[in-house]
Amino acid sequence: MVPGGGKEWFTAAELEQLKLPGLPGSKRKINERAAAERWALRTGAGGVPLARPRQARGGGLEYHSDVLPAAARAAIVAMGVASAADVRAEPIGGAQQLWRWFDGATDKVKAEAHRRMTAVQLVASFERAGLTRSAAVASAAARGAIGASTLWSWLALIDAVPSADWLPHLAPKRQGGGAEAAIDPGCWQFLLSDYLRPEQPTWSSCYWRMVRDYAEPRGLAVPVERTLRRKLEREVDGRLVIGRREGAEALRRTLPAQERSVADLHALEALNIDGHKFDVFVRWPDGHVARPLMVALQDLHSRKIVAHRIDESENALATRLVFADCFRDWGIPRACVLDNGRAFASKSITGGAKTRFRFKIRDDEPTGVLTALDIQIHWATPYRGQSKPIERGFRDLCDTIAKHPKLAGAYTGNRPDAKPENYGSAAIDIDVFRAVVAAGIAAHNAKPGRRTEMCQGRLSFDQAFAASYQVAPIGKATPEQLRMALLTAEERMCDRQTGVVTLEGNRYWAPELSRHTGQKLTVRFDPDDLHGEVHVYDRAGGFICTAPAIAAVGFFDKASANARRAAESDLRRTTRELAKMHELLDAKALAAMIPDHEDEAPIAPPSVVRPVRHRRTAAALKVAPAASPNPLTNPTIDRVARATARLRVVD
Repeated sequence: MVPGGGKEWFTAAELEQLKLPGLPGSKRKINERAAAERWALRTGAGGVPLARPRQARGGGLEYHSDVLPAAARAAIVAMGVASAADVRAEPIGGAQQLWRWFDGATDKVKAEAHRRMTAVQLVASFERAGLTRSAAVASAAARGAIGASTLWSWLALIDAVPSADWLPHLAPKRQGGGAEAAIDPGCWQFLLSDYLRPEQPTWSSCYWRMVRDYAEPRGLAVPVERTLRRKLEREVDGRLVIGRREGAEALRRTLPAQERSVADLHALEALNIDGHKFDVFVRWPDGHVARPLMVALQDLHSRKIVAHRIDESENALATRLVFADCFRDWGIPRACVLDNGRAFASKSITGGAKTRFRFKIRDDEPTGVLTALDIQIHWATPYRGQSKPIERGFRDLCDTIAKHPKLAGAYTGNRPDAKPENYGSAAIDIDVFRAVVAAGIAAHNAKPGRRTEMCQGRLSFDQAFAASYQVAPIGKATPEQLRMALLTAEERMCDRQTGVVTLEGNRYWAPELSRHTGQKLTVRFDPDDLHGEVHVYDRAGGFICTAPAIAAVGFFDKASANARRAAESDLRRTTRELAKMHELLDAKALAAMIPDHEDEAPIAPPSVVRPVRHRRTAAALKVAPAASPNPLTNPTIDRVARATARLRVVD
């Protein structure tokens, strides 16, 4: 409970309880405003500090009511909590509090205090030499080029003050004057809402829009623009301004960057991959001109680019080939950092990962290259360069490769408004560009003096990689693993009857496929050699067989017909051998093993019989009941009589 009765000093917690107008509603916000407005350094008349240490458990500061806005001071007086006290009548605070204020003052204030200290010390020295106070002041003023009246005012500041405490008393204590300008809450809300928009209008335009469209029609007076600008800077948190005007990403950048150490990693333990489109026009083999895209792999420990591929777009094929190059030249990493772009999150790369966040995840999808090799996948935030160190390497390559002399005239500029003077004057052949990129990446890796955690401003990326690679446990790729990485993977259904796998209009078959009829299988193949053979895997990634293509033959091709008969003969022979292996019984032996069935026992009559009555349908009820038969009539005689009546006598 905040005590009442003429209280003049308040803590931030007590101000929070009072809920005063013109002040934030939380203790934290009040402390932030006190720091922004330097309440701890403000003084009243006579240099009396308006802040003092709190003499209670927990410490902290207490602020005099004079530091509060005018609206807040009026509110606490109306509540009867504070009295309209005159701080000037209060005795000067203790020397410790005054020195604490002086320690927080600006260098300019301290320099002025030392200048005044020199002048008053000179007066004191003249007095000790036997001069009167008036003569000493006149002599000191003449020697220091200071007005005598000014020097007399300085001496008044240290009257009856010990010489050890002259310095903080002589420091200038300038105060801001005037009452806080009042503004209608509706005007202020209109102005803030207009200014804090993503379109980022200027403060001046928002101010005049508020005056013209809100204040003047309602007859409201508003302070000048600069006054409200200072109110904005004083009362509105800068984080709110950034978040509302510049967005969440700009607000995130206000936090200190996270520093991640790679000292606990070794070479090739973890990689990161990303694509970069060069700002260069190249001519592709078919003659069209377009900007090329590079997919590159970087080692996180050393920052060395270990593999790269150039293609027209960021696609799964280029990504798979980059991994295959790394597997072949260096080995298999344990982890990889990548974003969920279509090329990296494709099923051929990360199929089977449960947290891909792209495409529909199915239990029967083919296993991707990284998943099959047990490479741990770490998904990075899209459009976040800080999550992938390779983005820093791409920035260097933009200068060393895209602006290389061999590519003169082909550079496009990195923005539409940054085109060079010779824009579009040349297009570089793709083979030449690939050679320039390879040489540029080699130079990028070999440049010494890299300022990274592992290079320490001395080593190159190559040297840092080699130092760790020689002593680190590296997983080497087998031919089967290279085949898995180099070949394209697609999911195909094995024919239910024949076991044939169809791909791009071609048929592939091997005897081992007969055991997987009707199942979905993963087929790995070379897209440039569809008439060769394919490698077939089950859904779990297990290798089944290598199936050759079934080529079409001529209608009268005798050799092919003989081969077909031989295959059929082999199939029958294999079936017979399988039957012998399983020791199957023939029908006669199987029938002999089955016991004869005894005749069924007669069914005993039921002990209780339930009567069943025939229920006539509604249609039957509508039919008129037949007349009861006359025992004197004979139906046969009646039919004969009717037939005789229809006979005619013919002459």
